[in-house]
Amino acid sequence: MRTVDIHEAKTHLSRLVEDAAAGEEIVIARAGKPIARLCPLAQPKPKRVLGRLDGKIVVPDNFDRLYEEEIRELFEKAVDAQQSPWPDLFRPSTSSFGASGALRRGFP
Repeated sequence: MRTVDIHEAKTHLSRLVEDAAAGEEIVIARAGKPIARLCPLAQPKPKRVLGRLDGKIVVPDNFDRLYEEEIRELFEKAVDAQQSPWPDLFRPSTSSFGASGALRRGFP
């Protein structure tokens, strides 16, 4: 990062703009104190190309139903507090903060 005085920046503005467009950051100062920064504009993101993977990936016909039964079981399965490694987390608590159980036993 290069620092130039404002008077030098006025004199050599086009050269400084070219340097900034090439990727250099330039700080413009007045009496040694930075007042502005000249830097390159961010490059626009390239447009996405639709269908770029056409023919390279095979999506099965039953894609929407893959593992449907396993997922349903996970959502419908009730948590058994006695078999859980953290039984206090799944049981309503009235300790520490009352009925809300915001702070459970065992946690600071």
